[in-house]
Amino acid sequence: MSKNPKKKSKKTITPPHNIGAPPGTMIYNGEEKNQRIKITLIEFNETDYFEDDFYDLSDCLSHVKDNMVKWINVEGVHNVDLIEKIGKLYYLHPLTLEDIVHIDQRPKFEDYDHYVLAILKMIMYEQEVRAEQLSLVLVENTVISFQEPNGGDAFDIIRARLRQNKGRVRKLGADYLFYALMDAVVDCYFNAIEKIGDKVEKIEEEIINEPRRESLIELYNLKREVIYLRKQVWPLRDMISNLFRSETAFIAPSTQLFFRDLQDHSTRIIDTVETYRDLLSGIMDIYLSTNANKMNEVMKVLTIISSIFIPVTFIVGVYGMNFEFMPELKSPYGYSVVWGIMLAIIIGQIIYFKKKKWM
Repeated sequence: MSKNPKKKSKKTITPPHNIGAPPGTMIYNGEEKNQRIKITLIEFNETDYFEDDFYDLSDCLSHVKDNMVKWINVEGVHNVDLIEKIGKLYYLHPLTLEDIVHIDQRPKFEDYDHYVLAILKMIMYEQEVRAEQLSLVLVENTVISFQEPNGGDAFDIIRARLRQNKGRVRKLGADYLFYALMDAVVDCYFNAIEKIGDKVEKIEEEIINEPRRESLIELYNLKREVIYLRKQVWPLRDMISNLFRSETAFIAPSTQLFFRDLQDHSTRIIDTVETYRDLLSGIMDIYLSTNANKMNEVMKVLTIISSIFIPVTFIVGVYGMNFEFMPELKSPYGYSVVWGIMLAIIIGQIIYFKKKKWM
């Protein structure tokens, strides 16, 4: 995942559908990259453990042992030729290879004769939502993960368990490793939701106490992030449900119980995301209502001032006419009387407005 959310690189994106290309055509549609693809091989059982990084596929395969569970992590899918070689080696369907290099896929699960495929989004939250596509392939005794090389992933905790031989992951097979990787990704959703919840509480307090234009912009951006997160979570639950209902022989019945727990986690995430979406909509309504109330208060004050000065202005206008025969103009008390009448009108209106609770 990207560690600097403020830097946005320019991306050259191909159309989401390869118009005219036959099904199974491998065309990478992500950001153009020149770096070499790193392949990490982890092999383990209850007693032995091996881990190393490779930049050559044949060199990596020379270290593969038949009597150990294998996790091959491929960081980068921009080298289509390398992905195709891996596909031929493990008999991956051309449609699977197409989905791996097309990084805008919807989360899904597919069951083939020789393997199963799960595609989902890895979510991180660093001032804003960051997502990258993760493709997991489970073949016999082997898990192959394809991800974008964006500086990190959600698997550090799994690597630590493997190195330290903690938990069940070293004692069970590749299907449990397949589950553990998906569980680590789902846990990152909880971290992102927790940070979004903190921002929701902060912006709610700002808008209720002192709404500003900056708060509205931040609220709008946060709402977009929640909608994007919702877009990723809904198909994730469907994908896990399809996996749980699958009768594939690659996932043992004992491991399917863990996928049921993963399904419960996805449901909790959806409920929380929906709650935040409704809450942000309510905050937006509060902001608009607060601004409308402020405008109404301003208009109310201006209306009261206008109502007070309209009769006074009428009196001043009448006695401002330059007619010679106006009896009050010759009176020695005319000026004082007019002032008295105007003050009486003003005081009377203020008392009336007070009684009506208009001010």
